[in-house]
Amino acid sequence: MKIENLIKELKNNVEKEKKVVRELNILYKHFIKLKGDEEKKMVSSQLQSLKKHLKESNNRASRNLRSMYLAKPLPNIAKKAESKTLEKKETKIVPVDLLKQPIITRPQSSDIDVILNPTNRKKLIKLDKMFKLEGLEKETLKRLKKKSEKVKKEKEKKPNNYAKKANRFFSKNSIKLLDKKMFKTLERDLIKANLQYTPTTYISMIFYTTFLSILVGIFLTAFFLFFKIGAELPIVTLITENLNLRILKVIWLLIATPAITFLIMYIYPSLEKKSTAHRIDHELPFAAINMAAISGSLIDPSKIFNIIITTKEYPHLSKEFTKIMNEINIHGYNFVGALRNASFNSPSKKLSELFSGLATTINSGGDLPNFFDERSKSLLFDHRLEMEKQAKSAETFMDIYISLVVAAPMILMLLLIMMKISGLGIAMSTNTITLIMVLGVSIINIVFLAFLELKKD
Repeated sequence: MKIENLIKELKNNVEKEKKVVRELNILYKHFIKLKGDEEKKMVSSQLQSLKKHLKESNNRASRNLRSMYLAKPLPNIAKKAESKTLEKKETKIVPVDLLKQPIITRPQSSDIDVILNPTNRKKLIKLDKMFKLEGLEKETLKRLKKKSEKVKKEKEKKPNNYAKKANRFFSKNSIKLLDKKMFKTLERDLIKANLQYTPTTYISMIFYTTFLSILVGIFLTAFFLFFKIGAELPIVTLITENLNLRILKVIWLLIATPAITFLIMYIYPSLEKKSTAHRIDHELPFAAINMAAISGSLIDPSKIFNIIITTKEYPHLSKEFTKIMNEINIHGYNFVGALRNASFNSPSKKLSELFSGLATTINSGGDLPNFFDERSKSLLFDHRLEMEKQAKSAETFMDIYISLVVAAPMILMLLLIMMKISGLGIAMSTNTITLIMVLGVSIINIVFLAFLELKKD
């Protein structure tokens, strides 16, 4: 047979082996989960038939590989004799039996690399020594060795145990409330914030966390009912005032703790949505410049998003672009419909406008390179204005920080010391004043850092 026919046949065999291995992978995972004996027998019989088919394909591929030898020796006597001795030796390249190993998933590679796996490295070395490959052939063999070592196992995310417990106790109530459309705003915020929770699960988590906070509120109320915290040692002491009066002072903890917890859990998706929108707006001008350059090659518009995703330079934008590609490839939407859905569900107003404008441009048959070019200029201008605002606000925050953390504690400490010496007002000991200053400065720093982090996000 000609070498071209052998290569075509080898390629067909490899494609068949890839399909068989995928089917074996699916059946093997299904076989592990089965409990009935009859179903196990049926699946095992299918596995055996697939094994047999795979062995036959391997044998055909081995025969084709033995028949192919592309290297041609130079026409001299010494190399002719060497080639004759090589022809007399039978070299067998037998692929490793894939069925004796645990089935794992690996990234797509070339057809020859599908046959060669990590355990076949010794045979690659033998081939290198036997045929004395040089130049491009040797580099190709090295690349195959490196690829065979990089076998990526499939990563599976484990379910959230906290969410499972919350669903167990409160999922029915959450479904009823969602049917009444009582958390419609929260549903939209969850979708736009890209949180990995369904509305039912997150509402159940709110109720479950609020229930736990009630227990915490009861503990705090009981603790402060009989104890108080002071500035002097010992810090925790028993109360000496009337119990009824003390109950009126601490009973608010029983109500405030679950109320604050519920409020924080409820507004968290909206805060996460704003944070995601800010990060997307930060990446969008530079991504738009890249999209304008790519669209100049007049490729399919959907391919532009694929290229941006594969660069991995825009992690937050890639999530939004991945949604579009999933709606096209999995849910069957056309490109314009996927753009309109992404525009409706996008957390960023600027990105939503970009999707809507792109959909309109495609429908009207407009010039995509010109559209991306003009939009990238406007986005970059807005980005520069935003950077100037942040620089000015940073100067303001620096002045506030110096006033609160440096000047204010010094003035307060001087006032407390003067009150102690003169005997006017509240007289505090030196240790109490020191403790108040240290705690005050620490709390101000923590609050300031949290504020800056929220402002940044």
